[in-house]
Amino acid sequence: MGGLNLEVFKFGMYVMFPIGIMYYFGTNLDARFSVPDFWPKPEQANSVPLDRDEIHAELQRLRARRLYLRDRRLEDEARRPQPPQATRGEDDGGES
Repeated sequence: MGGLNLEVFKFGMYVMFPIGIMYYFGTNLDARFSVPDFWPKPEQANSVPLDRDEIHAELQRLRARRLYLRDRRLEDEARRPQPPQATRGEDDGGES
């Protein structure tokens, strides 16, 4: 069979193979896996209001949006015909 040289070669392969794979796939990751314009630019991102006037303006904007959506939902519900409601005393067609 083999001798000491074969054992040294096998040990070197066992040690160097994972290191070589990690080096090959671990270098130049920014160029390999980068997606252009993935993160939003600062002007496109939401900014947290910090002072009192900005917070008040943001609350007014959210309140107006909520009321607008509520009015729109109520108008849609008013336009939609309501199904007839069965009262408690009516016969539901079941067996007697």
